[in-house]
Order: sequence, then structure tokens, then C-alpha cells
Amino acid sequence: MTELDDVPVPKGQLTLKLAATRQQTNAHGDIPAGWLVSLMDQAAEWTASREAMGRTATVAIEGMDFLCPVRVGSLVCVYTEVRDIGHSSIKIDVEVWVRPLQDAEDVDLHKVTEARHVMVALDDNGRIRGVRSDT
Repeated sequence: MTELDDVPVPKGQLTLKLAATRQQTNAHGDIPAGWLVSLMDQAAEWTASREAMGRTATVAIEGMDFLCPVRVGSLVCVYTEVRDIGHSSIKIDVEVWVRPLQDAEDVDLHKVTEARHVMVALDDNGRIRGVRSDT
């Protein structure tokens, strides 16, 4: 018997959700990892920009393994959670979960990958600034 707490669920806030279409496939008809990494980076940037109240940039992506493939038609959900805020950097945990096209149940999400994105706050000239600074 499985307890409810034993069922894995996404951590953080749903930041991005879209369908994987044929436009995103590679030459073999698969959804490539690079497309997913791009979505993860966008979601991390949106989250970091809210925290920094302005421009941010990715300086590192720590640890990433892919647990299952993403098929065309799957609903891709990207979750973000702020883990740490330093003077000029923000560490954000990002998870990708999918609901395959064939699954009718809304609760049937499958984890694809996760990574920690390290972002830095930038000023209008592209120089590193404090996260909580007004400029």
C-alpha cells in the first residue's frame, strides 16, 4: 500500500506550461534535451527576475539527468523554487514534469529532469549588481 506522501509530486511553483509539438522535434522525431533545457532556463530567468526586480543572467546549471523521454503531444510543465539568495546571485531549483498525450488523468505527471540554475542580477549595462539593489 502506498501512502500519499510517497507519491512524488513537483516541488515549487508552476512557472511554464506548454505542449511539445512537432515543431520542437529533432530529425528523428524526438523532443531533444536542448529544447527542455531552454525551457528550464527561461523559467529560471523569469523567477530570478522577479526576485531581483530586473535583469538576470544564467551563470551555471548544476547537475542534470534525464529520467524519461518526452514525446510529441506531451504537456510539459516547468516548476521553479528559489533555494538561496546571495548578494548578487539567486539559486533556483527547476523541475520538468510531463503529462503524456495518452494519459487522460490530470494527476498522472512524470518527472523528466531537474537542475539547479544559478542566476546573477545585472544592471542596465550588463554588470553584476546586488539582488536587492534599486538600480
